Amino acid sequence: MRLLASLFYEALLLLALFFVATFLFILLFGQATTAPHRYYLQLYLWVIAGIYFSWCWSRGRTLPMQAWRIQLRSADGGPVSLSQACMRYLWASAGLLLSGAGFLWALLDRDHLFLHDRLAGTRLVFKRS
Repeated sequence: MRLLASLFYEALLLLALFFVATFLFILLFGQATTAPHRYYLQLYLWVIAGIYFSWCWSRGRTLPMQAWRIQLRSADGGPVSLSQACMRYLWASAGLLLSGAGFLWALLDRDHLFLHDRLAGTRLVFKRS
């Protein structure tokens, strides 16, 4: 339940970040309703989200993860490196593109890890209150 609550909170923060990033994009390019500007905006927002998540994950948690006492750790229990965080983002993006298959993987995984966590060598740790 904490994971779902954190995910909802994360979506709200990401939405706010996207509003600001889109505003800056529109200021620079004037519009994003037709190709190729629409595709540039989509790529730009994907990169912005990647920077946000990779930076936060390499420090162990995002703000919603901190609020819900969830921490991202390396599979060996140590801190997550920036390269691991970037790989986790890339694998999670691929899992989303495949209709969420990377997230459904946790139902079959023996350790209940998401596929992107398994491939990036990371795991979520739930802290007690």
